Amino acid sequence: MKIAFFDCFAGISGDMCLGALVDAGVSVKELGTLLKKLRVSGYSLEASRVSRCGLTGTKVDVVLDKGLKVRPMKWKNLESVINGSDLPEKIKSRGLQVFRKLFEAEAKVHGEGFKEVHLHELGGIDCMVDIFGTLMGLELLGVRKVYASPINLGSGRIKTMHGMLPVPAPATSELLKGYPVYASGIPFELTTPTGAVILAGLEAETPSVPSMRIERIGYGAGNRDLEDMPNMLRIIIGETTDSGGQRNGRLSDTEVVVVETNIDDMNPQLYEDITDKLLKAGALDVFLENIIMKKGRPAVKMTVITDEQKLERLTSLIFRETTTIGLRFFRAGRRVLDREIRKVRTRFGEVRIKISRLDGTAVNVSPEYDDLKALSKKTGQPIKMLSEAVTFALKELETKQ
Repeated sequence: MKIAFFDCFAGISGDMCLGALVDAGVSVKELGTLLKKLRVSGYSLEASRVSRCGLTGTKVDVVLDKGLKVRPMKWKNLESVINGSDLPEKIKSRGLQVFRKLFEAEAKVHGEGFKEVHLHELGGIDCMVDIFGTLMGLELLGVRKVYASPINLGSGRIKTMHGMLPVPAPATSELLKGYPVYASGIPFELTTPTGAVILAGLEAETPSVPSMRIERIGYGAGNRDLEDMPNMLRIIIGETTDSGGQRNGRLSDTEVVVVETNIDDMNPQLYEDITDKLLKAGALDVFLENIIMKKGRPAVKMTVITDEQKLERLTSLIFRETTTIGLRFFRAGRRVLDREIRKVRTRFGEVRIKISRLDGTAVNVSPEYDDLKALSKKTGQPIKMLSEAVTFALKELETKQ
């Protein structure tokens, strides 16, 4: 699987992300062409090679047209722009997810309603270009998962429309809950809300450098030339080298959190809705079991598997959406096969397939059911026949290779 490791030794910002991706090989021209699908005008992208404390990288600036007024933006305005764009649905959905986190954080720290809060310092156009440019750059490089180092926040104070605020900015702190952070003592804001929401919105995991085969490295420059370190974000891109959780020839498990609750007083029709919401919120798995509780009462045991960073979000969701009054959770080892998503073209249309590998050998191949379902609805063909067509197309593809 193609992954990207964000090394935030000098913080992270939106323009640093764009610079690092361009430095890693993303074409500025291609990025600009794709960003036109956002149907937002009044700016241009400018890229240049710069040096920061002896390290060379790329600086990308979103330059607003002269005379253009940057107005505060509300959620309804932003949502309308994104939904009305020509972006691929996948990018739209991911972008909305990232911006929703940003608006939620701003609303919380400023004590305003989600629909009333404005993005002031961030502006509208440059923030959209930074975020959607990053999403598109990762997509162009084929990145499927993002990791991050501990994040350098900087220190001191920043001037905002609300007055002088401490570093990190309140919204930055809110967005980075659950992430390892530190302050190097440099008296500047090194991590901005835009940089923080990119990591939070992409649900970056924060181990040490993941086991990977390095393919590309990009350095994205910030605005300042610091004395003690390069003001750069480094992005390392490559393929995972673990197969089935193997490291150095030995098997090792990742750790997950298992959340359980027994429910005996909820309308069964609600389980489908809460299950969908939990999966969309990032749960690794959700399943239900019929059980018998004390006094012979029939009940349902709900089990949710998640990683540590999403635990707080998912437990809050369970409390809000179900009738439970208590949860139990424990940490467990998890071993998974290396997985790859590919597209197979059949005579009926394209279908994604999931390939699971052990030691580099495919041991399970299965078409995505949602794709089969959508294609069946579109063509009128039975799902069974479409599945057989995928198997045939895959065999033909393997023969040609």
